[in-house]
Amino acid sequence: MDELHPQTRAAHPPVIRPVGSRPLTTPIYQGHLFSFEDAETMAAAFEGPPRAVDGEDGGHGAFFYSRLGNPTVRSFEEAVNTLEGGAGALATGSGMGAVNAVLMGLLRTGDHVIAQSSLYGGTYVLLHDLAERWGVAVTHVSGDDPEEVRAAVRPTTRLLYLETITNPTTRVVDLPVLAATAREAGVLTVVDNTFATPVLCRPLEHGADIVLHSATKYLGGHSDVLAGVVVTADPAVHDRIWRHAVELGASVDAMTAWLAVRGMATLPLRVARQSENALALARRLAEHPAVERVHYPGLADHPDHDTARRLLDGGFGGVLSVDLVGGRKAGELFVEGLRLIPLAPSLGGVKSVVLHPAGTSHRGLSDEALIAAGIGEGTVRLALGIEHVDDLWADLERALAVVGGGG
Repeated sequence: MDELHPQTRAAHPPVIRPVGSRPLTTPIYQGHLFSFEDAETMAAAFEGPPRAVDGEDGGHGAFFYSRLGNPTVRSFEEAVNTLEGGAGALATGSGMGAVNAVLMGLLRTGDHVIAQSSLYGGTYVLLHDLAERWGVAVTHVSGDDPEEVRAAVRPTTRLLYLETITNPTTRVVDLPVLAATAREAGVLTVVDNTFATPVLCRPLEHGADIVLHSATKYLGGHSDVLAGVVVTADPAVHDRIWRHAVELGASVDAMTAWLAVRGMATLPLRVARQSENALALARRLAEHPAVERVHYPGLADHPDHDTARRLLDGGFGGVLSVDLVGGRKAGELFVEGLRLIPLAPSLGGVKSVVLHPAGTSHRGLSDEALIAAGIGEGTVRLALGIEHVDDLWADLERALAVVGGGG
């Protein structure tokens, strides 16, 4: 380098590779380009998703362009893949990026999807957009009855789409039974495991074929990440989704992946505390006169309580919803009456948040679809954080007093 001009040396700084030691935490590979020693190796890298982990190439080739693979992003993917027990993972730029990667990567015109009636609003809208614009047929089922799923199967059915814990009504489907029903018909089961996280449930162990997360929520856990991730049981399915996702441009950046990996270190601790808070507050809310009903699988009167006890390991999740006496007006008064718990559109961080689904996250659903999903005008979703439960209850009581007083 000594013989080069300063301008050239400035453009070619040395790239340091650790020798004799390795970093204890995940490095941030912010650069998006990787160079090669020979043309043949670079050409091989274009054959499919790079699978190099800890210096060992277990698959198609090396990293070469971060839209198609990045070492920091791969660390995040492998962290989730290991927790879920999958054969491969794919990180995306958002939770909806993960949903789009799966649905658009596996479906084509004329295909058929069976989906729960109670789904995240964005997923519901996407399914019906695919139906209207691309001719993908969609049949909604309650998720309570395998015979209902069996009856909905057509020769063109490709996917059964479920949520481990539904958003926002906290229904819990019997994954082993429904996944087995789908498999009998040659249908892949896709499970959105965002609310349960792999701490409470690992759907692949119960027969699911594909698991996805909005990593924006519990995996990242600090309200500073926008990302999604897909985990598959079959490497061939992973490759099909990957090939579509990278062309869709659904990739996540290295800094976001690094933040997600950092957040996941405390995932079990956070989920345990959030579940404890949710259960304690669900029990208190169930006794309040301003509350018509509490939806939380940890309560004995929840319709899926027994299923949740079998399926969920170590808690019932950090999300509950309540139907308030007084309908939409009561819901609006309640969310505006809180002082500690902010009104916010996402969840899964260390701070508790509240949302009125009918007017926000699920506003794209028709009145009939809202009813089918179990969402009322007075339904409010509470996603609990790690605060002290008594401080949270004091805030909830203040807001409920406003509801009870009518203003």
